[in-house]
Amino acid sequence: MEINREDIFVVAAVAAASPVLADLSRRVRVPIVVAEIGLGIIVGPQLLGLASTDSFIEGLSTLGLAFLFFLAGLEIEFERIRGVPLRLGAIGWGVSLGLGIALAVALWLTGLIDAPVLVGLALTTTALGTLMPILRDAGILRERFGNYVLGAGAVGEFGPVVIVSIILALEAGEPLRTALLFVFAAVAVIAALVATRAQPERIVRLVESTMRTSGQVAVRLTLMVLVGLAVLASEFGLDVILGAFAAGIIVGFVTRGGTESGEFEGKLDALGYGFLIPIFFISTGMDFDLDALVESPSAIALVPGFAVLFLIARGVPAWFFYRGELESTDRRALALLSASALPLLVAITEIGTETGVMRADEAVALVGAGMLSVLLFPLLALAIRSKP
Repeated sequence: MEINREDIFVVAAVAAASPVLADLSRRVRVPIVVAEIGLGIIVGPQLLGLASTDSFIEGLSTLGLAFLFFLAGLEIEFERIRGVPLRLGAIGWGVSLGLGIALAVALWLTGLIDAPVLVGLALTTTALGTLMPILRDAGILRERFGNYVLGAGAVGEFGPVVIVSIILALEAGEPLRTALLFVFAAVAVIAALVATRAQPERIVRLVESTMRTSGQVAVRLTLMVLVGLAVLASEFGLDVILGAFAAGIIVGFVTRGGTESGEFEGKLDALGYGFLIPIFFISTGMDFDLDALVESPSAIALVPGFAVLFLIARGVPAWFFYRGELESTDRRALALLSASALPLLVAITEIGTETGVMRADEAVALVGAGMLSVLLFPLLALAIRSKP
């Protein structure tokens, strides 16, 4: 495999420049992910042509996507969200699914889209992994409101992944894959039980003693679990991100509350947000088909249109079902945060274009709307909650 060193340097330079660009304005904070995708578009083949994705960068990008969902799963504390936050999140997502499919079918009947099922699912996603750094920096994760955001976001990521896996299995004419989804879930549960109960004293001591040495047993074991479940999900015909998300949940169960948990999570954040995840978003920008968007007036119109539909599909349930739990200000903020979508959109549109059920202009419009949503909706949500 030939590696283009210039492309790698450009990606590294964009990764370093993105947080600086995002921090230029003190009044309007641009999410780093938007800066990464935007700069990726600029340096990519569609504009400056300074870099393109080869097999090496594509491999790192896949690892970055897996790590993004792994960290999202790692952040979920079921002790915090179980009960009302998780129940309302599940009910809200179920309603979102019905709304999303109905809205997508309406677009399909008018001829604006070709893939109503995938678009309908895309409208129900929540970019929990992308929101995590924003929520953490704003201190929301420490608040009661943060429990409801985590509950809605967890279901908004996990639900679409499961449904997409089932749809792919049925469309491929392999119903056995659907059964394998439940087998995978059973394997993940068993792995979690084994990991939480079988902790030999020698291994625990080795993990703690190598936390600051070259051994780094905790990180190595974590990567083994991540890659193992991702590969297992792939072997079962499921999406890799489902395995990565499950791996994050399992590792969170095992490590949360430990004496070294803070330092350990810091190492994973550095590996993910400092290295692998930026490559995924930058390569997403470099692969963004800007020509397909610019050359299609309907696709350009769909970008803000899809963003509004995100808000309808995810925001309406948040407004109605949380009335007994949250004040109107927090409900508006939750609606905006729940409607922020991006990483899953990339995965869904890649599936749609690779299988031929989704047009290229339709796919780029969805991704463009996702970029718009993660740029505007979190900023608006934080602004609403900051008002006295």
